[in-house]
Amino acid sequence: MRLFLANHAEGEQVRVNIRAVANTAAIRREKRGDRDVIIVPSATLPDNVVMNGILYPAAEIEKSFKGLERTPAPLGHPTINGKFVSARDPEGINLTYIGAWNENVRRENGRVLLDKVIDVEVANRTEGGKAVLAAIDKGGPIHTSTGLLARMEPVANATTHTRIARGYVFDHDAILLDEKGAATPEAGVGMMVNAAGDEEEIEVVNSVIEDDAERDLGWALDSALKALEKRQRAPLLERAKAALIEVFTGSEREPSNNQKDDDMDKVQFDELSARVNTLSEAVKPEALAAAMATAVGNAVAAAMKPLVDAQEAVANSLKAKDDAELTDLVGKIVKANIMDEDAAKELTLNAARALAKKAEPGKAAPLTNAFNGPGGDKPAYTLPKAEA
Repeated sequence: MRLFLANHAEGEQVRVNIRAVANTAAIRREKRGDRDVIIVPSATLPDNVVMNGILYPAAEIEKSFKGLERTPAPLGHPTINGKFVSARDPEGINLTYIGAWNENVRRENGRVLLDKVIDVEVANRTEGGKAVLAAIDKGGPIHTSTGLLARMEPVANATTHTRIARGYVFDHDAILLDEKGAATPEAGVGMMVNAAGDEEEIEVVNSVIEDDAERDLGWALDSALKALEKRQRAPLLERAKAALIEVFTGSEREPSNNQKDDDMDKVQFDELSARVNTLSEAVKPEALAAAMATAVGNAVAAAMKPLVDAQEAVANSLKAKDDAELTDLVGKIVKANIMDEDAAKELTLNAARALAKKAEPGKAAPLTNAFNGPGGDKPAYTLPKAEA
């Protein structure tokens, strides 16, 4: 990406394309009326982010982020003859529309979040739409890129940026497939075609949000926890529902032979009271929260058990191997008279390995050097020669 900063007039308008990565781990499918839709969570514009020397203040984002609601989610940034065009322009719609739009726009934890809704039937009408559906089914990363217009305010004495972007007008948030940059042209500067079809010279800044990995990890953990909560909550709610039905239908059972229709004996009354008390405890918020926490904890423990067991099995295997090696080395050390058995058994594996080297044939240390002379080369005395 190249960015041209020379001779910028105060308040000039710039086209900005900001690339991010969609949260494919949280993709879900829904039925809206008789329409099948796929919802892809995505994000853009963290508070006070600096990209390509441009600061995007949180206050400016707060004033304008709702403009993304119900905007198109085209496949790529629409261009005509190499010139950018609005995704709302008729020709832009014809070129890039795949039946997708942005909704549920909100700001959470210092970031703009939004959902991309893809109408499956409409997406299947175009090759681009089919490619997006195939990428979703494959589970690979899906990039997004927000297209907006902003006024650039030059800054003279800042250390982290040279301009401040203000007055954002959001045009779309695109889906990107097989694109290296945030948008074309790759040079980062191009022509913009306005709504009237007139060509307008305008700078185009392609930026990439750099904290995708950390954000995706947070999204994945959040999605996993929500899935576990939903999975565990369903049986709990079913049990509460069954208990409620049992309470109110149990009183409608036919009375016993020694009981009047308009009365119940003390045993049945006590039984009904116990059921009501049990149900009351089950539906208390604190009881539900405690049950949910227990259920989620059990589910996480069950999911992690195979990994823990596998790790423990590897550790046990390595320990058994080390113990067998240590036993063998101790035997060699004792056999070579380097140490007695009790002392040798106290050795660590590394110490046993070091001592065992002295027990190898031809390397054992001499028991005494009493036969060596002062110089170490000649014997201290010689045996008498045998008489002839």
